[in-house]
Formats: sequence, structure tokens, C-alpha cells
Amino acid sequence: MKKRLDSMELDFFLQQLITGLSNGMIIALIAIGYTMVYGIIELINFAHGDLFMLGSFLALTVLGVLGIDAWTGGGTWLGVLLLLLSSAAFCAGLNWSIERIAYRPLRASGKLSLLVSAIGASFILVNLGLFWGGLPLDVFAGGVAAAAPKDFPPLVPNTNLLGEDSLVQLTPKDLLVLGVTLPTMLALTWIVTRTRLGKAMRATAQNPVAARLMGIDTDRVIGATFLIGGALGGFASVIYALYNNTISFQMGYRAGMDAFTAAVLGGIGSMPGAVAGALVIGLVRAMSDGYLETRWTNTIVFGILVLILIFRPSGLLGSRAKEKV
Repeated sequence: MKKRLDSMELDFFLQQLITGLSNGMIIALIAIGYTMVYGIIELINFAHGDLFMLGSFLALTVLGVLGIDAWTGGGTWLGVLLLLLSSAAFCAGLNWSIERIAYRPLRASGKLSLLVSAIGASFILVNLGLFWGGLPLDVFAGGVAAAAPKDFPPLVPNTNLLGEDSLVQLTPKDLLVLGVTLPTMLALTWIVTRTRLGKAMRATAQNPVAARLMGIDTDRVIGATFLIGGALGGFASVIYALYNNTISFQMGYRAGMDAFTAAVLGGIGSMPGAVAGALVIGLVRAMSDGYLETRWTNTIVFGILVLILIFRPSGLLGSRAKEKV
């Protein structure tokens, strides 16, 4: 009897571990967008979470127009690829437009002006999502309840790859998260460390004035950073929707706060730190939901963040910067 209980406890722990890692990788895609923008222009882009929300609404709209409402076999993977590309392109273009219209004119006005502008952009995107949810499409329930959560079609099957008798659930959804997130992060790492654009991004982040003197078009580099960050948010929006099968116009706040917390926890401005922080947040949330009560999860997450900021303000993988006087 004791061995059976121990086995069940182990299975439950493994299940929470899988759930935490999957959600952590989704958070990581959003957190990297935060940390890239902060690393370049030291702006906390509060609109990034709501940009992620709009990406999921675009994906649902595409499904509604195409008439896809369930798993239909191997051809569905082409639909998933279409969703990933369309949402990434949409979020990248929208993020670039926000930077060009709202942020760039205020860049010389100080960080406070940029921060207020980012908060304003966030409110605009939230209300755009509320309006979008009222479109008269079947996937939006005919638009009669714009503020209500929307069901996202189950395009990815929820079958247990470990067998029906296994208490641990490992589904194609978990593999989808892994299969999209890891290659995306590897590609981004290659861009930042191996390409000319990546070198320009690192130079602009280190010293924008010196970068301009060396002939680097810093405005172009910043615009490219917003494009890449927006594309990552678009990827994350589709993966989140396929994994959870529910979206809402308010989901950007929760996802954005988790991603921002992960970026700060790992070391704001550090991409490896953002990934590490996101995995920690995902695991902490999963373990808290499983072993404690859901109502304590946010308290625990932000409690950990406070402790990190007190004892290691630079984050888990951030470097301690020395102020020049």
C-alpha cells in the first residue's frame, strides 16, 4: 500500500513537472520579447502582453474564416504552421508600428514618458481585443458576448502518448510546445550571436551613442528588435491557445506579468536569464497549484521575486552593472 502511494505521489510530481515546463517555455517566448526591448532601449514594454493576446485573437479569426474547428488529421499541422506564421507576422508588424508611432518620437523625452506611452498602448490593445471579441463570427459565439472567454478549437489531440493506463499525461500538446519553442530560441540565439544584425543589436545595447558614431543605424536596429520580439509574442500566442484551448481579451495581463516577472527574475536584459526565470515561474506555479491552493500561487511567485530583488537585484543570471560617476 505504501509503495502504491509513493508511486502515485511520484506520478503526480512528474505530471506537475511536465505542466510547469510546458507553461514555462510559453512564458519564455514572451519574456524574451520583454528583455530584448529593455536591453536595447531600457523600456519596459507593458503593451507586450496585450500584443500576445491579439495574436491569439488573430489565430482564432483565421480558423473561423477557414472553417477549421477540430483535429482533422495530418493536414491540420499545415493549419498550425499557418497560424504560427500569420500570428508572428501580425504581432511583429503591430509591435514595429507601436515603436514607430508611440515610442520613437518620445525616446529623447526620458524613460518616464516612454513608460507612460507603453501603458497607454497597453490600454489601446486591450480595448481592441474587447472590440475584436464582438465580431459576428461563429468562433466568437456570434459576437453576443465580447468580454467572455473564447473556446479555441482543439487542433492538437489530447491523447496520452504514454498509454491510456499511465497516470502521467504526456500529450502532443507538450511536444508541440517543445518542438516550437526550442528551435525558435536556438534560431534567436544564432541571430544575436552570429549575424551582423545581432552584433549591431549588442553594440546598440551597450552604447547607442558609440554605435551611431560607428555608422550603425540604431533606429533600424531598434525597429528590428521590436519586430523580433513581436514575432516571438505571436508564436507564444498560438502555442498558448493550442495548449489551453481558451483565450480572453484579459489574458495579456496575466501572461505579461508572468513574463515580466520571469525577465526580472532571470536578469532583465539577459535572454538566457529570461528563459531560466520563465522555467522557474512555470514550475513554481505548477507545484503551487498542485500541492497548495491556486489562490496562493501569485503570492508565492511574487514573494520569490521580492526575495531575488532584495538579495540579488541583478537577477539569477544578470550581471552586476557598475555605475560610472
